[in-house]
Amino acid sequence: MNCTRSFSQCLKRTTQRTPITSSIRARTTQPILLAHRASLRCIHSSRVQFLESRPPKSRDRGPKSDEDTQTDFSALDVLRNTAVPATSIDACTNDGFALNNQLRITGSGVLLVGGEAFRWRPWLREGVQGEDHNGAMTGQLLNAKKQWEVQDSAWGVLELAWPKPDLLIIGTGPQVTPIAPAVRQYLNDLGIRLEIQDTRNASAQFNLLATERGVGDVAAALIPIGWKEIRQ
Repeated sequence: MNCTRSFSQCLKRTTQRTPITSSIRARTTQPILLAHRASLRCIHSSRVQFLESRPPKSRDRGPKSDEDTQTDFSALDVLRNTAVPATSIDACTNDGFALNNQLRITGSGVLLVGGEAFRWRPWLREGVQGEDHNGAMTGQLLNAKKQWEVQDSAWGVLELAWPKPDLLIIGTGPQVTPIAPAVRQYLNDLGIRLEIQDTRNASAQFNLLATERGVGDVAAALIPIGWKEIRQ
């Protein structure tokens, strides 16, 4: 408002200083009036350099304060005093997993439900071998559309568990693979939500959520990172 009022006053003073008495005088004074108006700068904006903050002259913050109002950032860790579940994943190996309770699972995946750990090999089925001639775990978990799909019988523990977990974290191996709609529909019918990640990230996610929410609400189904899909 102040800028608008100032601009109006400038125009008013300009017209008063240059009266127009005739058409001839108006034509001769018009260039002068326009030039005078151009020289006036009633509305302007601040330069960019004036808006930038100046760098600090020193990094010294002064002596350390002993006041009680200082923030203790170590106290912001809400999970500091929460016990880590015994079935949390300490390490992911090529052929298995190492759990927090000193249990080592080799040669298979793992299904973590209700605070218990179960050996899990969903790739075993009729006519498919579980290992190659070098001893590496192999099998078939991808359907014709390259989607991650297992048989319904592989989820037998989840069918028997009660109460059932609210969330199931699936680790599909060394990389993320989309799961088949039939698998998602089957698990959703059990009342279980899904989260799909690669095995390393799925293990870290399970450790965090199981510590925060409890092993009764969060379960995990993990494929070893050294597992290989065989080609048909």
